[in-house]
Amino acid sequence: MVSDAQRVTLPAPPAGWETRTWTPRDASSYSRRERERQTGEYRSIIPPVLANWAPDIPVELAAELDDATAALADFDSSVSARLGRESDAVGPMAAILLRSESASSSQIENLTSSARQIALAELGDVSAPNSRTIVGNVRAMEAALSLANKLTASTMLQMHHALLSQHVGMEDHAGRWRDELVWIGPGDAGPLTADFVAPHHERLPAALDDLERFMARNDLPVLLHVAVAHAQFETLHPFVDGNGRTGRALAQAMLAGKGLVTRSTVPLSAGLLIDVQGYFDALSAYRAGDAAPIVLQFAGAALVAVSRGHALVDDLADALDAAREALSGIRADAAAWRVLPLLVGQPVVNARYLTDHLGLNAVAAQRALDTLTSRGVLDEISGRRRGRAWAQPQMLAALDAYSRRFGRRGR
Repeated sequence: MVSDAQRVTLPAPPAGWETRTWTPRDASSYSRRERERQTGEYRSIIPPVLANWAPDIPVELAAELDDATAALADFDSSVSARLGRESDAVGPMAAILLRSESASSSQIENLTSSARQIALAELGDVSAPNSRTIVGNVRAMEAALSLANKLTASTMLQMHHALLSQHVGMEDHAGRWRDELVWIGPGDAGPLTADFVAPHHERLPAALDDLERFMARNDLPVLLHVAVAHAQFETLHPFVDGNGRTGRALAQAMLAGKGLVTRSTVPLSAGLLIDVQGYFDALSAYRAGDAAPIVLQFAGAALVAVSRGHALVDDLADALDAAREALSGIRADAAAWRVLPLLVGQPVVNARYLTDHLGLNAVAAQRALDTLTSRGVLDEISGRRRGRAWAQPQMLAALDAYSRRFGRRGR
């Protein structure tokens, strides 16, 4: 059943279109039939001007925004409350929520990996390409949050560099605006059969300046502001690759920079995974001049993300409590106790990780790992004498269960 809020519209400046002619550039790479099919006129988008948009927000939509905003604020404060505000696990919990958001954002782009593989990639294991790419998205999210108070076109480049510098084969494009046409949909040889053709690159400087001025405003409801800025960024598609993931990192930065979510990361992309087709359709509606669908997508995603984010926090906190119980009787100054909170944010560790993050020497790090293994807190997973690694199985299981609960639906 469609709610009243889902029937409302929120008029926004519509995109324009321009017609140009395309001839495949590398004719030898395509069949004659494909060259003929991709030679001719196509339409590319002219981005709307957004900086001075003055929305008239319907009451029904405002109510949806209020509910989602309250839920986000509550989640942000409840994470530390669940663990104890002085707990050493608060920082690692924020880190794993950010990693979960990064993994979900990557999943929208059909990039998936297990929690164990991602954690191993954080330790330097590059054997699983998707995991390395997802870790690149983690770096982009971290860069976005570190730049949350000064969002400009320049900081978008820094986010993108953090993302694609970890993407094998795309390193040369990292942190660089595109200087070529890009499109979404079928047609490697040209844009004539594409679903969406982004603005020509010569239009990007003015459009990015407009977006920067729009993001700098402080007179809009935060979640609406974030959703529309994200939709505008995706309309510009300013990079050769990584636009979706950078755009969702930008959304996280705006949530933090506008003061709505400041202590943790809300797994908003996980909420968008519930209806990926609806998310893409909402971006199309925005380009046609109606911002209500993308705002509703973000509001709905926030409510879902908060609900399931609470469950993930509870599962990880329960696993931490069980690990503490397993160490009962170990002397209070043993290094093993110091390792426990780190496992929330990095549930696969090795001796090098402990020396780097806890300042332990190699002997003390190995002794802590041995203690945690003998007490059943960690499992040794590498099965080799060199390059050994240990995993916290309950925390990995919680993260994988969280990922399965969302999945990727739609296109």
